[in-house]
Amino acid sequence: MELHLKIIGFILVLLSVVHLIFPKYFNWKQELSSLNLINKQLMYVHTFFVALIVLLMGILCICCSTDLVHTTLGKQLSFGLFIFWGCRLFFQFFVYSPALWKGKTFETVVHIAFSLLWAYLSAVFFTIYYTN
Repeated sequence: MELHLKIIGFILVLLSVVHLIFPKYFNWKQELSSLNLINKQLMYVHTFFVALIVLLMGILCICCSTDLVHTTLGKQLSFGLFIFWGCRLFFQFFVYSPALWKGKTFETVVHIAFSLLWAYLSAVFFTIYYTN
């Protein structure tokens, strides 16, 4: 399990860094231009804090994998991370519209890849919590 946590940690650190390109990739300057200032700033601020928490989760998994697996507090944290990533997996299928990816090759590949990633994260954190 500790190896899985280290792998997850590096993936999460990478994922947090990818958030840096969101404004340019999704053309936020133009796409958000019709929004009022608070809504524009909410997009940037929330993206920053999502990236920050994902970075911190990654660092936790890399630096504290032994504690996450072998301590009561680690197991409790793992249960919380299972809930977080399980909710993210749920949103992948029941909140995001399939119209965003169906019939589009790149978007479908991304949808499948992230669905598998969210399932992997959820499974690892649940397994850590559930096993003695």
